[in-house]
Amino acid sequence: MRNKRVKNLTLALKISIILLVLVALFISLISCNEPGDVSSDSTYTIKENSKDNAGEEEDKTMYNIKGEEIMLPQPELEGKISLEEALKSRRSVRNFSSKELSLDQISQILWAAQGITQESTGYRTSPSAGALYPLEIFLLKSDGVFHYIPDGHKIIKLSSDDLRPNLIQGVLFQGFVAEAPVNIIITAVYERTTAKYGNRGIRYVHLEAGHSCQNILLQAAALGLGAVPVGAFDDSYIQDLLDLPQDHIPLYIIPIGYPKE
Repeated sequence: MRNKRVKNLTLALKISIILLVLVALFISLISCNEPGDVSSDSTYTIKENSKDNAGEEEDKTMYNIKGEEIMLPQPELEGKISLEEALKSRRSVRNFSSKELSLDQISQILWAAQGITQESTGYRTSPSAGALYPLEIFLLKSDGVFHYIPDGHKIIKLSSDDLRPNLIQGVLFQGFVAEAPVNIIITAVYERTTAKYGNRGIRYVHLEAGHSCQNILLQAAALGLGAVPVGAFDDSYIQDLLDLPQDHIPLYIIPIGYPKE
């Protein structure tokens, strides 16, 4: 009788341990799926906008920063090569000549990235979830830093400094960024999308950055230029270098130029 009682107690103890383990696993799974626990390459998490900080964030928007306004030439809608040829010829290029890009070429590349293709709706060259367009495009050249404004197809000159040499440290000493005559930096303002889609919006923003980057790479190929997408960089360093608002998170750096022969 005593042995039977011991066996029953042992069995009950094992069952209790198994139940405790299952409960712990269940709690762990729930906590990992809570809205606040979001993992992304940019370590971005959704922040609730309070009335106290909403005005502060609005004041930091790039659209409130004044600078020289430069109207860009209208983009060409017919290229010299087909889409299929651009797809075939696209390669990652890391060796660039010092030859500068023309304003026409820069205009075409920026239009491919985020240019408006339908004035009545504001639709752009790359798709955006809910047409919310969280991406902001910046341009680094020898004569300064520029911000692309799709509305009106223009750029705003933010600085006259050549920041390309300084960019090297931020991209973990990949020196080719300083050789390229142009560096495109794709940033994102996540709140524009997450305000509607919640945490799922983070994924949408990352997808949109990929859409825009591929447009840039294909347009560069169509213009006979070389380019390479760079994802290895220090986010905070890039933000500080460009003096970006805190909600502008860099996602891509794309050096563009003529391939060195």
